[in-house]
Amino acid sequence: MGARADWRAGLPTLTGSLVALRDLRESDALPLFAQLTASEVTRFISPPPPTVDRFERFIEWSHLQRAAGQAACLAIVPLGSDTPVGLFQVRSLEIGFANAEWGFAIASRYWGTGFFVEGARLVVDFTFDVVGAERLEARAAVVNGRGNSALGKLGAVPECVLRQSFLRHGKHHDEVLWTILRDDWRESKATCGPHAVLH
Repeated sequence: MGARADWRAGLPTLTGSLVALRDLRESDALPLFAQLTASEVTRFISPPPPTVDRFERFIEWSHLQRAAGQAACLAIVPLGSDTPVGLFQVRSLEIGFANAEWGFAIASRYWGTGFFVEGARLVVDFTFDVVGAERLEARAAVVNGRGNSALGKLGAVPECVLRQSFLRHGKHHDEVLWTILRDDWRESKATCGPHAVLH
C-alpha cells in the first residue's frame, strides 16, 4: 500500500529513451494550451480547456484529484526539454482504482515519432505497478484510425463498439472500447522487458 499512497502526494517522473512524464505544473498551462487546442489534435477528443486560465484551473483540479486518489495527470516532456507537448490522464472508475480509464493528447508534430508509444507504455506500467489497477480502459472514436491503431499496437484488446457514445461538433460518433488487463500486460513485459524508470 505504501507505493500506492506515495503517488497521491506527488507523481514520480517516468523516464524513457525519448520522453519523460511528470506531474503537471502551473507553468505548463500556456504551452499545453498552445499545443493541444489545434483542430487536428482536438478532432476526436473531448474539448480541452479553451483558455490559458482554464488550463491553469485544470492543472489545479488535477492536483486535487491526485491527492484524493481519484486520478493522475502527467505531462509528456521530450528528453532534454522542460516544455510539455501533451498529456496522459488516468482516472479511477471505481473505489480503490481497480478499474481505470485513460485518455491522452499530444501535439500533432510529434505524431509518428514514438513519443506516444513510449509514453503510453510508461503510463500503463505506472497504472498497474504503482497505482494498482487491474483493468485499464480507453475509448476511441471508430473514425479515429490513428488512435485505434496506436491502442492496438500497445496490445489493447477491442471489447465492443459503444454506439453513438461520443458527441463532437454536434455529431454523435461510435466508439471502440479498448482494454488492457494487468496480467496480460505483465506477461507482455516478461517477453519485451521493462519500460519505465521511476525517479
